[in-house]
Amino acid sequence: MRRVLGTCAAIAMAAWANAAQAACELPVRDGPIVSIGGDVTEIVYALGAGQRVVAVDITSREPKQARELPHVGYMRQLSAEPILSLSPKLILAIADSGPPLVLDQLQSAGTCLALIPDEHSTAGVVKKVEAVAAALDRKAEGEELVVKLEAEFAALQSNLGAVKDKPRVLFLFSVGEGAPMVGGRNTSADAIIELAGGQNAIDSFEEFKPASSEGIIAAAPDVVLVTELTLEKLGGIDGLLQRPDIAQTPAGKAKRVVAMESLLLLGFGPRTPQAIRELATALHPGFVASPDAAN
Repeated sequence: MRRVLGTCAAIAMAAWANAAQAACELPVRDGPIVSIGGDVTEIVYALGAGQRVVAVDITSREPKQARELPHVGYMRQLSAEPILSLSPKLILAIADSGPPLVLDQLQSAGTCLALIPDEHSTAGVVKKVEAVAAALDRKAEGEELVVKLEAEFAALQSNLGAVKDKPRVLFLFSVGEGAPMVGGRNTSADAIIELAGGQNAIDSFEEFKPASSEGIIAAAPDVVLVTELTLEKLGGIDGLLQRPDIAQTPAGKAKRVVAMESLLLLGFGPRTPQAIRELATALHPGFVASPDAAN
């Protein structure tokens, strides 16, 4: 009986969700927006629609206007109630937002939910811009931003094509009481390292996973890459270099540590050309990529 009732409830919920989606048509040209995902929020503002945003998730730190808005939680741990209480006409969310049950609840309530694709590449940045622009009915602004980004990416690729040495880079994502989390293959960290002319020192596994001290030493990174927040938690560069595993690597011995803002580094949003320039400059002494190189 419980199984039958559960099935009936699921069918009813699905029917409700389908009806709500059918009534929701993109683009949503006006009305309040809840933006989930720091990269998505940056794009909304870059397209000139920031005045419509009434709330964001906690990863939305740029531009500074977004920091002053109400928060609806973390992108992967959302709750429907705080979002629906704002009566948004459109919810823009990066594709891996969740949990799925909450996304279903948001759609079932009749609010337009647009999931924005997340691909860690220069083409992925363009797809994000195009998807957000389409949802907002800002095609012209989207095309203008895409042209600018593609020109910057092309100029950076051309400049970095002359770089021969590709230092091994260890991305240290977080450090707690257990083994530190590092960025493996097919991660945002892996992608930005490659775009900046480096190679990921962690090539034995995918995703972000804990790494043993022996594994970090064996990876033999030439450079340790961290977010500014992680470095702060470690007590600065001196605190990081005091770790025995880091101290025994070529990076530790040479004190080659690069710290960058997390959203800039890993977000793959409209500031990704800036992220590539800054990381490339840090990885390749003497390399200079002008912000105006694409012009």
